[in-house]
Amino acid sequence: MPLNYGKWDQLELSDDSDIEGHPNVDKRSLIRWKQRDIHEKREQRKVKIEHLRAQIACNNVLYLRIQSVQGSLASSDLDRPRTVFFNSLVEQLEKNPSKDCPPGNDPTKLEQTYDGMLLSLLHQVGEAAKVSAKEGGVSDDQREERIAKALAAGMAEHVSRLKETIDNDSKTLDEEEKEQKKHITSEDMHDGFANKYVPPKPEPAPLPIAAKLDKTPTPKTKTTEFEVINAPQQAHDEETDEDDDIANLTPSLEAFSRLPLKGFEQSFRFIQQHRDVVVPGASDSLLGAAFKAQYENKSKYAKQCVHQSLLLQYGDKLGVDGLGVFFKKMIAGDKRAEMVFMDDVEKTYAHLAGRVKLSQEESKKGGRETIMLASENEGDITFNIPTGPPPEELVLGEGMEDIDIEEVRKALQFRWDVFQGLPENLQKALKTEKLADVNKVLGEMEVDDAEEMLQTLDMAGIIPFSESGVRDETPAGRAAAGLPPSAGEVD
Repeated sequence: MPLNYGKWDQLELSDDSDIEGHPNVDKRSLIRWKQRDIHEKREQRKVKIEHLRAQIACNNVLYLRIQSVQGSLASSDLDRPRTVFFNSLVEQLEKNPSKDCPPGNDPTKLEQTYDGMLLSLLHQVGEAAKVSAKEGGVSDDQREERIAKALAAGMAEHVSRLKETIDNDSKTLDEEEKEQKKHITSEDMHDGFANKYVPPKPEPAPLPIAAKLDKTPTPKTKTTEFEVINAPQQAHDEETDEDDDIANLTPSLEAFSRLPLKGFEQSFRFIQQHRDVVVPGASDSLLGAAFKAQYENKSKYAKQCVHQSLLLQYGDKLGVDGLGVFFKKMIAGDKRAEMVFMDDVEKTYAHLAGRVKLSQEESKKGGRETIMLASENEGDITFNIPTGPPPEELVLGEGMEDIDIEEVRKALQFRWDVFQGLPENLQKALKTEKLADVNKVLGEMEVDDAEEMLQTLDMAGIIPFSESGVRDETPAGRAAAGLPPSAGEVD
């Protein structure tokens, strides 16, 4: 095999072979100046290449976010006025900015973060829109619409300008890299069999929710309580914490969730630049954010979150390099694959919207504190429902001969008076002697009223927490209690 000596043509020499002498300058000085010039140009090119790479990477992140804002302002499906959307976005970036920033920047300085750069642009566009509306001399009722149009136009202009900047920088970077490759330097020289191991970049950590979803549930012990106010607060707090973890997106996932529907090329490029998007728990967090957005009536954003979540799920299901296979089909315009995917997006979103609607309805019905009666065995709760005032003839049971019959009469009269004073719906529920019917009525009451009602029912013996031993042995009372007629009773 012949040796290739052509590569040495690219070697940039700095000896005296191409140095022409000057009568007033010694040759050593000329050689040193030539060497310095070569090294300075080489360093300047390296610095410029690194600067262009960093600038392109930063602008690519900002471009997607600015494009998302511009798309929302230009959309006719926005769930609120465009000026309100714009102002709320500015307020969010001012009050709760992310510390995500380009490599080498200081995350504690707002102006060096992605959110700070976007906020600065929004301020600039907002001020320009106000000036435009003021100079236009429009009436007050048309001022908001004029500002909204100016905001959309301003963001569209910056999207176009930033895209042009990225393209120009990419072109310049290609030219500089080609020029750099024309010359071999000492940095390009390597020993023939030298091998340097460069460890791979560590995989991004999974999201916190992934650990919670994989955690084995702790078995719950069964307990019996007679009186329960709502569900235990601790369990409610744990569910709330888990919901917050699911819907809490990282800065990269938040930017990823706002990419447009069917923007497969943008999504693929974003994933290539942000490895922390494809981590365990990411798709679940996006679905949690979709649920939260739908609950807040942000249907468009909810569907975007569902769309992006399914992108990650499809890539995971397709195995090794699943995302590459999936996006290759989508970007190539495979209509059948796109139809299947978008149909899944619509069905998943419809199911999520249905769950949110049901949750909202249940929240309206049971979103307040209530009192309920509960027991493992419903037969443990007895009902003594009076059918009328005490009759003239009262018969006491065995072992109760020493009890004053007038005191018994007073107790029965008191029970009847209490029952008569109960709300009509509670009277009907008590007559059914079904715990569910009684709980339904108690659940509709305020807590204080329900507690007072239970105390009254217990005191009157209508729902006694312990059997009193007093019975109505008259024919009417025995019949009401489901007992046979007493001995010697005439039909």
